[in-house]
Amino acid sequence: MARDETKREEPTRRDFVTYGSTAVAGGLLAGCSKLAGRGDETDGESDSGSYSVTMAPMGEVSFGSPPESVFTRLTHHAGMAFALGRGDDVNAMHAPDYYDQLWNQFTERLPGVTLDWSGLYSSWDPDKEMLYELDSDVHLSDPASVNALDSWNAADIEEIRDTVSPWFGNKFSDRHDEPPAEWADRYEYYSLWEMFERVAAVFREESRYDALAEIHTTLLETIEENLPPERERPTAVLAGMSDIESMYVYTLDTPGFLTAHVRPLGPMGVLGGDISSGDTIDMEGMLEADPDVIFALGGMHPETDMPGIRSALQNHAVGQELSAAENGRVYSQGARYQGPILNLFQLEMTAKQLYPDLFGAWPTYTDGPYPEIPSDEQLFDRERVADIINGEF
Repeated sequence: MARDETKREEPTRRDFVTYGSTAVAGGLLAGCSKLAGRGDETDGESDSGSYSVTMAPMGEVSFGSPPESVFTRLTHHAGMAFALGRGDDVNAMHAPDYYDQLWNQFTERLPGVTLDWSGLYSSWDPDKEMLYELDSDVHLSDPASVNALDSWNAADIEEIRDTVSPWFGNKFSDRHDEPPAEWADRYEYYSLWEMFERVAAVFREESRYDALAEIHTTLLETIEENLPPERERPTAVLAGMSDIESMYVYTLDTPGFLTAHVRPLGPMGVLGGDISSGDTIDMEGMLEADPDVIFALGGMHPETDMPGIRSALQNHAVGQELSAAENGRVYSQGARYQGPILNLFQLEMTAKQLYPDLFGAWPTYTDGPYPEIPSDEQLFDRERVADIINGEF
């Protein structure tokens, strides 16, 4: 929708969202290494009721009230809004229909929790005019990653920030990738839950964060207490299996939240030092690594044929020699850009896939929602998580 060009030259039209005062070249803001105030995620609150939250690369961002409409690109941010009971406030995301179907494979196990992202604006490379039309209260997206798109520049980033609403997100913590050069001096990396704490502060949902973080911490403690010695742990590869002749693979020792559900379980990586996270390998390369376990990314999506993937490996001249294929250890996974709720489920499922004798067996997954796990073998309380999402805790 076309907009009156003069409107874009006005100061911020929302008096409840502004950036902090630390300016750098080009009008963008430096990030801060630490946050002040409650839980180190909220800088403080003014007499007028406005409050500020700091996260790199934006720096300090001030709000007068919690945002209601939420623009996102990547699903770790959308998943954070969902965890805070704001899933239906999301108005844009990358591949919304795909991720709506995938996320709902997990929400099936959360009593009373619903989610509908179908039909939203697909925002991988967002059109600036659409951001005006969406008129969001916050852009829960990393401005550095948007600036890296060929269709965007620093002036566009500032324009949307000043005339629509602020940016608040961090993408390059996924694999600790290098941000664009103009953002490098203000960039910092966060764990998934460190980032979630700051996003929760934006929505003034600190209590929801605390409740979910307690579940997450307890889950990690359960895992750590039961892990076998390193010499007894299986080798593994995390891979995109849509094309078994050219598979995307992700190294397990790479820092970042893409492997936040695998690293705590300590499987041994077997990819060669010449392979970087996100590279592609062929079947001969996979056989050279020959992992005990293959995790198939997106394997729980309704349109992914897990039995077909297993059959294709077993019938492949090279693939049938893989230890994981021979031993029936090709397992489904969910999403790389996981939010906190998927992180809880994926920690549980990965624990069961790697160590069934310690954490209970993972059912041989073919299709459908996240399997029903016997209550005495669940590693976290679904009812409690559902109550937190629904604000009934």
